Amino acid sequence: MHASHRLDLTFAALADPTRRAILARLARGEASVAELAAPFKMSQPAISKHLKVLETAGLISAGHEANRRPRKIEGRPMKEAVAWLEEYRMFWERRYQALDELLVQMQATPPKSKRKRR
Repeated sequence: MHASHRLDLTFAALADPTRRAILARLARGEASVAELAAPFKMSQPAISKHLKVLETAGLISAGHEANRRPRKIEGRPMKEAVAWLEEYRMFWERRYQALDELLVQMQATPPKSKRKRR
């Protein structure tokens, strides 16, 4: 899968607050579909659709334990998203640093009077 497509899937999955809450829960450890559905006022099939989006993005995976399939969080897609965001954070850091330097220069230079002397 192309890196850009993976990022698209990751950010699309993260755009939904229910999916972010599911990831927050899975960050504490594996959970079954029933456990993941418990805090939400939605059907288990609706939660399963959210889980499918997260699985397609690679953000979670399903394990195999006897007759249950607990979900667990996967870090690689999130790591790729963070790396992509980091590039832009560094860009803005440089821009803010340049702005800070300009402000220091402007404060050090006395303002020119706009009033003409007679």
